This record gives sequence, C-alpha cells and structure tokens, in this order.
Amino acid sequence: MAERAPRPTSQPRAAAPPRPVSLAEVDAGSPAQRDRRRRILEATLALATKGGFDAVQMRAVAERAGVALGTLYRYFPSKVHLLVAGLAHELGRVLERIERAPVPGATAAERVLLVLHRNTVALQRDPHLTEAMTRAFMFADTSVAEEVRQVGRLTERMLTHAMGVDEASEEDKAIARVIGDVWLSNLVAWVTRRASAEDVENRLELTVRLLLSARDR
Repeated sequence: MAERAPRPTSQPRAAAPPRPVSLAEVDAGSPAQRDRRRRILEATLALATKGGFDAVQMRAVAERAGVALGTLYRYFPSKVHLLVAGLAHELGRVLERIERAPVPGATAAERVLLVLHRNTVALQRDPHLTEAMTRAFMFADTSVAEEVRQVGRLTERMLTHAMGVDEASEEDKAIARVIGDVWLSNLVAWVTRRASAEDVENRLELTVRLLLSARDR
C-alpha cells in the first residue's frame, strides 16, 4: 500500500502592515501627534529645499524630524505622500496669510492673478522644493488621494477668497478648480523646462480672464 504524501503545513500569515494615520485622525489627535506631523513635514521641506525630490529619503526625514522610521511610515507610507502633504502644508500657510485681509484689486480677475503671481514667484525662487513637490504630485496615485484632495481644497479656498465671494457657489468652486489645475500644470511645465516663467504668467492671465471676465462686467 502506497504511503500518503504528508500534507503541507500551513504557513503563518504575515502580519498586516499598520494602517497609515489619516489627516482626520491627526487633526482630532493629541497636540503631540500634530506636533510630530508638523516636524515631519518641516524636515521633508527642508531636505527638498536643499536637494529636490531625490534628497527626500525616508530615513533622512525620520532622523531630521526626530522620530522613529516606523512612526514616519505610520504617518506617510512613501516620499510621494510626504511631498504632496508638504505641498498642502505650504498652501495652508499661504491661505492663513491671505485670509487675514481682503486681497487688493478692483476685479476678481485682478485679485486672483495677484494671488497666483505671488505664489508662483515664491515657488520659482525655490526651484528644488518646487521640483520635489510638483514631481510628487505628478506621481501621486490613488493611495495618495487624501493628500491630493487636501491640495485641491486649499487651492480652491485660496482662489475663491481672492475672487471675493463670502460663500462660494458650486460654480465658483468649479472655476477655482479649473484655475488651480492650470496653475499646477504650468508649474510642472516650468519645472520640466517646457515653459518659461513668462509663459506661465501669460497662460494664467489668459485662463483667469476667460473664466472671470463675465463676473467682472
């Protein structure tokens, strides 16, 4: 009688990786959690300012922020998550500044163009950082959806504030999203040397005036 082959022993399942901490959880978390996230983002932006996208390495960020590498991965699973969140962090600071007072300008188009011009010039003064953030934004997939949505929300709020609306309608938000998309895509074109700084300004002015000219009549 033939011997039966031994049954293969079942292998223990590998433990699932810890779930990343969401933005909502950080906002609702302790001051220590928020401070930790802030330090991580500031470390990311400092490294990107010095050397661009390639300089942002997870271990270097963890060391500079003073957190364990495992903790960093809990907050941000990759450098793309880090840099898109860094872009949102920078836009949040811009929004805080411009919301303190009305944006100068006689028309919505003038105010929006002023805000875009100031931000574009500031980003162009720091080409390594801008390259890193826009490159990450280009590479972002569905796993970075939360951070990408945050960038979109902040850009929308920045532009609707510049438009001078107290309560933005769906049309206002849609216009702001289109302008924001054109702005970000032209920053990418500038970073990749497919457009000059003058090209970016001209394209933004054309877009803004086409979308807001009827509102300013």
